[in-house]
Amino acid sequence: MAYLVTGGCGFVGSNLTAELIRRGEEVVVVDNLIRPGTPINLNWLRTLGKFDFYHADTRNGHDLEPIFRKHSIECVFHLAGQVAMTTSLENPRRDFEVNVLGSINVLECVRILAPDATVVYASSNKVYGELEDCVLRELPTRWEPEGAKSVTERARLEFYTPYGCSKGAADQYMLEYARNFGVNSVVFRHSTIYGGRQISTFDQGWVGWFCQQAIETKLNPAHEFTINGDGKQVRDLLHVSDAVACYLAAHEHAAGARGQAFNIGGGYENSMSLRELFLHLEKEVGAKMNPQELPWRANDQKYFVADNSKAERFLNWRPKATKEQGIADALDWEKSRREQR
Repeated sequence: MAYLVTGGCGFVGSNLTAELIRRGEEVVVVDNLIRPGTPINLNWLRTLGKFDFYHADTRNGHDLEPIFRKHSIECVFHLAGQVAMTTSLENPRRDFEVNVLGSINVLECVRILAPDATVVYASSNKVYGELEDCVLRELPTRWEPEGAKSVTERARLEFYTPYGCSKGAADQYMLEYARNFGVNSVVFRHSTIYGGRQISTFDQGWVGWFCQQAIETKLNPAHEFTINGDGKQVRDLLHVSDAVACYLAAHEHAAGARGQAFNIGGGYENSMSLRELFLHLEKEVGAKMNPQELPWRANDQKYFVADNSKAERFLNWRPKATKEQGIADALDWEKSRREQR
């Protein structure tokens, strides 16, 4: 029985694939190798052990069907996707094709060719829109809610931006395939995931991106970089090792988790604003960070912290890495990447 990881050469996918290889599992990886860094991650994975790799695209069902016919698939971790809100505004059709059509192709292969398999889908907190019902107060370094500190799965779904629409549509298809066709699907609505093997950019992977800026500022105090908004927007930070553990727990507890959506993140104790990250990086790196402020991005949430209590109940999972430990790991990764250039 095999584990299939779509997007298995991406950030979370490569970390998950690596853990499965270490456990001696039969692993099948599907990736189109379009994102920067994915060929590097593929070469790294090949140093860890044996697995089957297919240079394929989930947008093409004809790419997937032979893979499902050849291998006895026990679990699909569906991580392939278009991951940047800004990209969805530049090319909404591609965003739809990758996130919605790609997910439908995976679901159809499971429904027809591997009906007993578990499907664990990487959704997003962007399915909740701007969380307009959350009343916030402004503090010196962050926005803070007047009421509950974390967001549960009972929050209203609002698919703002093409990215929110595409992730939200795939999210709901996963749940409806469980309800209507008996597919063993599980949905994770991520907060911020960060750590090693992430190729961070200005519009995706903000913790790693600002770790890069801190390192550059240390080397060149005149280095300039920008942020969108006032820097007080808050997210909870989930280290990739804890995300991997959560995905594996979903398969282990699939009988009870089937047809369920879960918010997953680092929790309030691991929450941080951009400004708070800068203060932390200044201490760790020894560089004064002075970003230039740009206008807010469309539909950017000022505050999102995941309530993990449902995942704790259903999956017996909770994050272990602290934000301090995780940021240290992210810094080490960015330093090693810079040295290898």
